[in-house]
Amino acid sequence: MVTAVRSAWREVPPYQVHRFAALALEEVPALAQEIFREIRREYPQLPLIPDESGEPRALVGIRQSLEQFLGHLTAGLDRPHVHPRVFQEFGRGEVIQGRSLDVLQAIYRLGVRLAWRRLAEIGQEVAIPAPAMYELAESGFEYLDGLVAESVRGYAEAAAHQAGERLRMQRRLMDQLFADPDHATRDGRRRHRDGALPSVPDPGEPPLPAPAAEPGDPRLLLAERARLVGWPLPERVAVAVLLRPDREAVAPAVADGILLDMECERPRLVVPDPDAPGRSELLSRAAAGWSGAIGPAVPLLDAGKSLRWAASAVDLMERGLLPAGELLRCTEHTEALVLLPPGELIEDLTRRRLAPLEHCGPTHGRRLAETLLAWLETRGGAPEIAARLGVHPQTVRYRLRQIRELWGDDVEDPDRRFELELVLRAQRLRGKLG
Repeated sequence: MVTAVRSAWREVPPYQVHRFAALALEEVPALAQEIFREIRREYPQLPLIPDESGEPRALVGIRQSLEQFLGHLTAGLDRPHVHPRVFQEFGRGEVIQGRSLDVLQAIYRLGVRLAWRRLAEIGQEVAIPAPAMYELAESGFEYLDGLVAESVRGYAEAAAHQAGERLRMQRRLMDQLFADPDHATRDGRRRHRDGALPSVPDPGEPPLPAPAAEPGDPRLLLAERARLVGWPLPERVAVAVLLRPDREAVAPAVADGILLDMECERPRLVVPDPDAPGRSELLSRAAAGWSGAIGPAVPLLDAGKSLRWAASAVDLMERGLLPAGELLRCTEHTEALVLLPPGELIEDLTRRRLAPLEHCGPTHGRRLAETLLAWLETRGGAPEIAARLGVHPQTVRYRLRQIRELWGDDVEDPDRRFELELVLRAQRLRGKLG
């Protein structure tokens, strides 16, 4: 059997409740002003934002919250509270001002303490019993929780919107970084000629003063977007391209200043000043668990070139021609990036330069190719090549004689030797040679 909880407030005679509520409502304007003044004294740094009527929005919110709370009294304290929506605006304002909700919650507690002090005095005037006033105080703190919840809701919505706007502007900045600088320059000059600034901001963005520089300067076009996301333009950057471990993978925890676009099929990073001390190790830790490649460090306006090298390396990863599971540096895999991507050209050159091996059989042909590559790379004698290949020097001498018979004067021609080394290195990179 469940025993009903006894309510001391409900046992107060209705005439006392109505008298209490009437007296309290009469004092709401003066009480709201008193609370507002005390808040201004305790927190003078808070901005005064007027509403449509010109009154401070904070004063309006205090008055509305008092009126709505007191309006519940005659219907009983267990009726659901209705909270002024202006408290959502207070939460949004904290996001705009770049603050947390800590100060706002402290202000709410200050307001409740001052309001309760006066309500307790009115309760004594109309002889409301102490247990009923304690119950009223509990309801007041419950009401405060609701006001905080409204502000948290507004704060979360504004923070999400702000984050979305920042990501959108950041993606636009990255797209502009990767654009053809010559095209951007021509476009900027055209708009300058037509009487516009080098770049047109989104509606609602504050206008930018025209910097003193040449019309269409690509750095100015970038500076407009970089300023909106608070990104100082570096002299040099490197661009990384990532492969997702899975669709739900958590984004890399990159440091401030690194631009990250997770909306692409292959996420992209722009790393400012990539040669700065510790930058490489920091980036590797942030990308732990991800596969990808980071392009070479280039001047800011050449970011698209670094992107192309990184994307090319990731292509090779997906084909199994470069190792996955970490963030590779393109500068450490130059040979693979130069020889493997132009597949059709290398394959055609391979077919022509290695034609003499067509009738040697696969195993013997591969051994001759490995010997030829070792000789081209070292230009050493039979003992040195034998040590490199792990065979007897006499075997090397036999193979070299065959090579001269098959290729003739081509092995003495510098251009032919260079082409032979290219195609043989490409074969090795593809795993076709030891």
